[in-house]
Amino acid sequence: MRRRSVVAIAALIAAFALAGMPAPAGSTSPSIAREPAPAAFTTVTVPADAPALGAQGTLDAARRSDGHLEPGSAFLEPGAAPSVPMSRPTVDQPPARAGKDWKPARYTISGYATFYDNGTTAMRLPRGTIVRICGDGGCVERTVTDYGPEKKIRVVDLYRPDFFEICGCPWFAGTAWVTVSVY
Repeated sequence: MRRRSVVAIAALIAAFALAGMPAPAGSTSPSIAREPAPAAFTTVTVPADAPALGAQGTLDAARRSDGHLEPGSAFLEPGAAPSVPMSRPTVDQPPARAGKDWKPARYTISGYATFYDNGTTAMRLPRGTIVRICGDGGCVERTVTDYGPEKKIRVVDLYRPDFFEICGCPWFAGTAWVTVSVY
């Protein structure tokens, strides 16, 4: 048997919900669509050189703000104007030299790499280490995202597009010889 207070509260909640509901939609019949009467519109011709309409009258001096502007007011900053150079400075920039832009690696690891769809993993390197991985097809610079691979013959697992970019091998290849430079 339910307690009376539970039943009373449920009935009160239902009554409040019904009282707060909007009226059913579509309870009135739609109005008839009528065209507007042509006499409701008038033609107005405004010449191009007509003066613009503005506020009528002037404000009482007691109601004006402290910094109001008159039609002939000028904007002036207090103090003297700062001295500004009138020409652009010239910069003596040394020419770019040919060479490598890679900084020297702390050490390198060589071994086999394969692909892994969840990022770059290396068994001997902690997460967050920046590495450059080079193979027959080129080099990529990546950050180690996880620990792996499990087999000791492989030194790194790469994201699939990165693997095929650096391996220079056909699509059915599973491993490639790479050199991993650790920074």
